[in-house]
Amino acid sequence: MSDSPTQIFVGGAVLAVAAGFLIFAGKATGFGNSSSGYDLSASFRSAEGITVGTDVRLAGVKIGSVTDMDLNIETFRADTTITLFNGIEIPDDSAVSIASEGLLGGNFVEISPGGSFDNYQPGAEIEDTQGAVSLISLLMKFVSGSEE
Repeated sequence: MSDSPTQIFVGGAVLAVAAGFLIFAGKATGFGNSSSGYDLSASFRSAEGITVGTDVRLAGVKIGSVTDMDLNIETFRADTTITLFNGIEIPDDSAVSIASEGLLGGNFVEISPGGSFDNYQPGAEIEDTQGAVSLISLLMKFVSGSEE
C-alpha cells in the first residue's frame, strides 16, 4: 500500500497541530515550569476555594502560585506555601488574602503590598492573612438579619 503525498502532508499537519496543542496546554496549566522562584508561607483560618496550583496575584497580575497546603493540627489553620517568580519583591508588611473572581469565578491568592522598604526574604512567613469568605454564610446573615 503506497501513501500519497497528500496523505503524508495531512498526517504531518495533524501531528503538528496536536503537538502545538500539547505545548499550549502545558504552558497554560503551568506544567513543566521550573521552580525559578522563592517560597513564602502563610497560615489561613480558611483556605476554602484554593488548591495547589492556584494563582497568586498582585494588582491582577499573576506573580506566582500556591505550591503546598497542609492542615496544621496544632492551630487548626491551613498552612500554605506560595512560590513567587524571581524578581518579584514584596514589602515585609504586605498582607495576603483569598479573593474571588466574582460570583461564578474561582478563587485566587491576592497580595496587598505594604509600604515597608524591607522585603520578605525567601522562606519568610506572611503573618497578615485573611481567609476565604463564604458567600453562603454572608447570604444567610443578610437574609436572617443577623449582625454576628
